[in-house]
This record gives sequence, structure tokens and C-alpha cells, in this order.
Amino acid sequence: MRTMPPARQPAVPLSPLRRTLSIVWALVPLCTFGIATVAIMGSAAVRLPRLSVRLAAVGYGVLFVAVMIVAPTPEELPKEALRNDIAMWTWFGSQWIIGTIHAFRLRSEVFRPRLPVAVTYPSPTSHYPATLPPESSSPRGTSHPAWDPWGTDSAVSPSFSDALGEIGPYRLLRRLGQGGQGTVYLAQSRDGRQLAVKVLHARIPGGMAERDGFMREALAAQRVPPFSTARLIDVGVVGDVAYIASEYVPGVSLERRVHDDRPLDGDGLTRLAIATAAALRGIHSAGIVHRDFKPANVLLGPDGPRVIDFGVAKALDRATMTSGGFKGTLPYMSPEQVSGGPVGPESDVFSWASTMIYGATGRLAFGGSTQYHVINLIMTYHPDLSVLPYPLRGPVAASLDKNPRNRPTAADLMVAITR
Repeated sequence: MRTMPPARQPAVPLSPLRRTLSIVWALVPLCTFGIATVAIMGSAAVRLPRLSVRLAAVGYGVLFVAVMIVAPTPEELPKEALRNDIAMWTWFGSQWIIGTIHAFRLRSEVFRPRLPVAVTYPSPTSHYPATLPPESSSPRGTSHPAWDPWGTDSAVSPSFSDALGEIGPYRLLRRLGQGGQGTVYLAQSRDGRQLAVKVLHARIPGGMAERDGFMREALAAQRVPPFSTARLIDVGVVGDVAYIASEYVPGVSLERRVHDDRPLDGDGLTRLAIATAAALRGIHSAGIVHRDFKPANVLLGPDGPRVIDFGVAKALDRATMTSGGFKGTLPYMSPEQVSGGPVGPESDVFSWASTMIYGATGRLAFGGSTQYHVINLIMTYHPDLSVLPYPLRGPVAASLDKNPRNRPTAADLMVAITR
């Protein structure tokens, strides 16, 4: 197995604040006439644990002590002028001049943001299946990419190398799926845990604002309650490559289950509706909008349905500063999504209803022959809901209202279904 070289801090441009602080830090030896050089080099050795920097810090410390020992006292100056000159020039040459130059050479590395490391959580109890599922053809005459339980579009070629190696603290064992957002790998952490690592295709710019925005938005998913969702473990950026590590949920997606077997029966669909509405309730309570809720993002695990891939789209938008275009999967988008309007939790509720119709019929609720046709159906068409079990008809009908203000919340759906 080919492995990646040990990660070093990438050449990331410093933010204006970090650049200013780095200059002030590097000027300290000059402004203190070398007195603070040992402290400055010591801080550099802590920040940059390289042997050369550590040796330099020790060297400055030894020279500091040596000069203090060699320098004559004021009473000895008339007789020890030569010792005084040697001590003075050694001090100014090493601690003052060379120390200042050295600090300026190291300032960018010292103030460059550190790459994130893994967050420690209890080990997941689930394991990956021994083999990958085969590719499947499109369900019931509709064009659809190869099966991917992580909700990506395999028609898009990944930009991250398929050569397995390491990313951050994780060893990549094998590729599970790939698509529009990223490539998902079976990975192993340094303590032996197995999890799913999604390496995103979109490159994260070097600016601190973009990186901080991505990390903040992606890590917000840790606030989501773990019931009915795949728990987020870690988020990181190595160079300009971002990754998201999460709990793996064994089992096929709702999309695969309906395609390979058959649509869900009334009780099975009702249980699915309650569990996924509860998942959306937890996601929305954390202030997150999924924006790509669909059958491929609902995994049927051994302990019940799990919703995955929530919060990734907004994190990528924040990091890459992208705007415009569709952010989601067209047949499951809400009217406000396809029209470019503001997207909130109500949009996820509309997508949930479209997903329930697929689960009951194996057909798209808005299955047009062209992109324009699909958009027109989403904006104007009202699907036939007589195929749904009775407890779901009212909630799904309300969720498909074209006006987002008229739709129920995820909490309302749970109450309405179980009433």
C-alpha cells in the first residue's frame, strides 16, 4: 500500500492579523537588544517541533549563559577590556542580529494555522461489510448513477487520488464510493477504530477566513443528536484537501433497498417516516439545514434508519465562496431551492415528503424527462398521495405545499404521524 509522506504545514498565506502578529513577534529580539531571543526561539521550538529549530533554541540558550559567564563585572572592566569586547560582540552578533534574522525567517511558519487533529470519541460498534455492493442500474426506467450510500454523484470524477494512503490521523483502507462532493473511504484511526472518511473534491483556499468558515460550519454537525443520524467524528484540512470523518452505518440506502427489492409496505414506511422526521428535528435543532435530503442519504442500518451527509453543502459554500447553481439533487429539491430563494428547514421538509413518495412507490415524485420539466413539476405539480398509508397522507400533503411558510416543522410531522 502506498502511503502519503508525513504531513508538514502547507504554504498557506497568513491572514492580515497573523501577519501583523508575526512581524511583532520577530521584532522582539531586535527591540530588546537580544535579551528576549532565547524566549522567542523557545516558543518557535514549541510551535515547530523540528530538530533544527530545537537545536537553534538550545544554541541561543547556551550562548546566553556563556556570555553571562564570560562578561566581566563593572569592577573588572578596566583590566578585562578584551573579555568585555568578546562578550559584547558575541552577544550582539548572535542574540541580537542573528536572532532577529532567524526570527523573521521562522515567523511565517510559527504563525501558520495548525492542521486539526482527530476528536476522541467512544469507538463506534459498527463495522463495514466485507465487500462493496455492486453497481445498480437506474430504478424503473429513470437515469441514475451507480449506487452510492453517501449521496454523491458518481458521474463526476474525483480530484483526490484513489491511491490509498493517509489523510490527517487516518489510514485509508479502501474506497467505498465517490461522487460530486467527495470520495468516501473505509479508514482506520491511530487507535484502531474504523470509520468513514469523506475526502472532499473541492479545494479549500489558503485564507484563514475560508478555512475557519469551513471548519465552523462542518463542526456544527457535532451538535446534532446522534439518534437517527451518522455521528460526526472529526473534520480536518491537510494542505488544501478537506476531509470529514464520521461513524459508519452498515446497511443499504433507501434508494438501493427500493430499487433492488421493492417499495416499503405501509408499516415499514410509517416507521421510516417517523425516524427520518426525528432525524430532521435533531438536525434543525442544531441550526443546520440538510439541503440534500433524499433516498440515497437515508441508510437502513441494523438499528434503524440513519440520515447522513447533513451540513456538508453549506460548509463547502462557506469555504469556497460559491454561489448560484443547484445545491442538492434536483428531483428532491424544494420550490425555493430550484428558484434560488432562501433555503431553510422548510426545504428539508419538502424533500422529506418527496423521499417518502419514492419509498412508497419506487418512483420520483417529480420525475420529469428534462431538467426544465422537473423544475416545472416541482413548482406546479401535486403528486397523487393515495399510494401512501393513511397516517402519512396528511403530513406529506402539508409538507409538499409550494409555500414554505405553510409547511409543518419536523416536530410537527412526528406528532401528526403518531396522532
